[in-house]
Amino acid sequence: MASIWIVSLLAITGSVFGQDCGIPEIQPVVSDYNRIINGEDAVPHSWPWQVSLQDNTGFHFCGGSLLNELWVITAAHCTVYPNSDVAVLGEHSRVSNEENIQRIGIAKVLEHPDYSNSISADVTLLKLKTPAVLGPHVSPVCLPAKQDVFPENLKCITTGWGRPSTGSFASAIILQQVALPIVGEEDCKKQWGSSVTESMICAGAAGASSCHGDSGGPLVCQIGDSWSLVGIVSWGSSSCNIKLPAVYSRVTYVRQWIDEQITSG
Repeated sequence: MASIWIVSLLAITGSVFGQDCGIPEIQPVVSDYNRIINGEDAVPHSWPWQVSLQDNTGFHFCGGSLLNELWVITAAHCTVYPNSDVAVLGEHSRVSNEENIQRIGIAKVLEHPDYSNSISADVTLLKLKTPAVLGPHVSPVCLPAKQDVFPENLKCITTGWGRPSTGSFASAIILQQVALPIVGEEDCKKQWGSSVTESMICAGAAGASSCHGDSGGPLVCQIGDSWSLVGIVSWGSSSCNIKLPAVYSRVTYVRQWIDEQITSG
């Protein structure tokens, strides 16, 4: 991976599809290397683009990120059924009855055409049935430009309600967060071999990892004052081994496709 970091004007100014993005009204506070496994609670509503994808029973099965009032991005392996599944916005605690959450149905599911069982281009766009109401607890993340490069060891953040313990498959109750470094492509391939393709970016292997239930959620890096969506939780160690890198869908790889789909509606 290149050792330079090209920062686009789009990512800095935070204008995605004509609206501000990537600047939480409630500021996050993150320790250096706490882990989602045995992890760290996020400051409530400090990651306002975080989405919980739930079935009609309220079961959380995947994460996602809000791109604008009508679009959410997640992983393609998070099979979403528009007739029954919903995107839940503004949630922090999955058991609280006092949060002003938005439960919005799914109008359209657009899977990236390059996605396959090898999980290359593991990306899906979800169009919401009704626009999200933006505010302090719900706002979009920025997208990097296609040419942006994020260097090895850059510290970024992933969030989700995935497994908080290797001893349990239950999802976390409170939104968890973890800081973890970008892992270079060569080092990632030393572990995962040819399974790692140009559509992927790796992070972790430093005492922290995303895990089951975090799939589809964001890997964000801070650029200036705003946060940019660098990766989408895709795959990794089946045992959530915190010494191995996790693999994320590389957003720059699919940026042009995202623009085309959202522009065409």
